[in-house]
Amino acid sequence: MASLWSETARYDSWLRVELAALRARVERGEVPAEAVEDAIERARFTLDEIHEVEAEVHHDVIAFLTVVARYVGDSSRFIHLGLTSSDVVDTAFALQIKQAVELLLEDLSAIRIVLRRRAIEFRRTPCVGRTHGIHAEPTVFGLKFALWENEFARHETRVREMLPRILVGKLSGAVGNFGHTDPELEELVMANLGLGVAPISTQVVSRDLHAEFLNVLAVIAGTIEKIAVEVRHLQRTEVSEAFEPFGKKQKGSSAMPHKRNPILCERLTGMARMMRGYALVGMENVALWHERDISHSSTERVVFPDACILMDYMLHLVLKVLDGMEVDEAQLKRTIHQTQGALASEKVLHALIEKGWLREQAYATVQRSARAAITERKPMADLLKADPEVTKVLDPQQIDSLVTLEPDYNTADFLLRRLGIVE
Repeated sequence: MASLWSETARYDSWLRVELAALRARVERGEVPAEAVEDAIERARFTLDEIHEVEAEVHHDVIAFLTVVARYVGDSSRFIHLGLTSSDVVDTAFALQIKQAVELLLEDLSAIRIVLRRRAIEFRRTPCVGRTHGIHAEPTVFGLKFALWENEFARHETRVREMLPRILVGKLSGAVGNFGHTDPELEELVMANLGLGVAPISTQVVSRDLHAEFLNVLAVIAGTIEKIAVEVRHLQRTEVSEAFEPFGKKQKGSSAMPHKRNPILCERLTGMARMMRGYALVGMENVALWHERDISHSSTERVVFPDACILMDYMLHLVLKVLDGMEVDEAQLKRTIHQTQGALASEKVLHALIEKGWLREQAYATVQRSARAAITERKPMADLLKADPEVTKVLDPQQIDSLVTLEPDYNTADFLLRRLGIVE
């Protein structure tokens, strides 16, 4: 990913656009065929030469064209014919984004494969579901992975849906009026480059497209952070239900040998904050003066390489976490029983209502028993059996059947089928 955003790669992309425009003019009979042959054979550059010229002219595109012209010779007069700098820069920018997206889609696909595998692996693993950080009801650990897989499926769809919009170039000239080119030339060049055509542009392609790209990356980073925060909570000492990978020779603290810190997930959490910052820069770049200023240019040179490299790194890192996550199933079981059956409170509530109790009466009775189970460390089933009002409508066997802590595996299987994770 880093190589796609190197300085050399940027100039290579510019040269690719210039040669595509030259070929199109030859194809239309506007330029001698030998001109493109000369250019293809001779066109080259070195970074040192470009830097040397740019130090004098303070214009990177002019420096690039000056150096290329030295190698091409007389035929160089046809290079950049009728174009403005942003015709080349923005079109080449789309080529770089296209290559970057191809790598990111590979990452997303790999993550979804791992998430589907782990959802199936833990489809029969009960655990506590939490709301507000507090024990709520039993659920299935595999559904965590299934939910994340579904989010990444949407991310993949988002990326693919935005590509026709954002992977566009332009050759509309200095203010977008095709003063020295024409729309047919633009369409021909973009087709040869494998890009779409910006339907209308000023001197630049509208930056809402680039903002969309950065915002989609930020949304993906949000899911990665969601996973990281979950693992960080599950790895806390008082929870100890799941753990990010930890190497045999890895050390957690310079002072405390017992430490096993969730450093990968903490790193991912921090990087998600950076990605949201890049998205904000993209939004700030949408509003430019008139047909164009260059306030966007300096920031894009930083945030686009950084955002793509960071996204690639985050996807690889979260893949490592998901693939190597250790799940302590025995601890999951201990956690479920920690509240002495109080997790079954809603089932008992519904049973009493079905027996004719008013909801307020049933709620108060079940809440009282659940609180006592948690605070006094007594089985909730025993507390309910000791309540004469409850036993008037529920016999001991019914209470025992209600105060069970097994999740509904049939529903879990249904959800996995709905998501296409299992058949």
